[in-house]
Amino acid sequence: MLLKRHELKRRVRVTVLACTALLAGLSPACMQDGHFTVAGYSTKPNYDSEIRTVRVPVFQNRTFRQGLEFDLTQEVVRQVEEKTPFKVVNGDNADTELCGVITLANKSILNRNQLNEIREAETILAVELVWRDLRTGEILSKPRRDGPLPVVPSLPAPGIPGGRTAEPVERLAPAGSLPLPPEGEVLGPPPPPPVVVVQSLASFVPEIGESITTSYQMNVKRLATQIVSMMEKPW
Repeated sequence: MLLKRHELKRRVRVTVLACTALLAGLSPACMQDGHFTVAGYSTKPNYDSEIRTVRVPVFQNRTFRQGLEFDLTQEVVRQVEEKTPFKVVNGDNADTELCGVITLANKSILNRNQLNEIREAETILAVELVWRDLRTGEILSKPRRDGPLPVVPSLPAPGIPGGRTAEPVERLAPAGSLPLPPEGEVLGPPPPPPVVVVQSLASFVPEIGESITTSYQMNVKRLATQIVSMMEKPW
């Protein structure tokens, strides 16, 4: 009986020590914003907390399937309000702006029956996206680089012993022409912002009541889910 009591006390002591060690490990991980980080996992949201509002203009449509731009914009706005902490607003007081262009809306037939009627087909929908920070002008949807660009060493000038580089040659503009731009500067319009392309594929079977309209509506919902997921912070 005495041995059982001693074993019980030992187990209680071990349990208390384990709970104390666990709480001690969690206490330093508690941050000022009320979130915890343990073993690389965090309770912080997947979206940038510095962004509060987003403007979503009606997407452009470059296809012959008209009306998809309104359905896709409405579904994107609904999912942004439902799944993210962002608030969709109109006007110039938004923090960011999400613009999209529908570039592809196509249908292909997969199978036909004996009467040459469509038995199974599929539709594809593709969108180009640009998410821009209106406060700084930064493109939030562009791929992020993990580090600086690699430095390419300059090659030695041919014909110079010891690998020495040649002396810089002064550039002279032809007579009567405009002055040359400074070294490294390129004239012309700025390059377009990098776009992110998302696409969705959905099939439909007319024999069970599905149609091309229901197939495109499925693509709209899937594309909206991909767009909202793209707005998460990179891992």
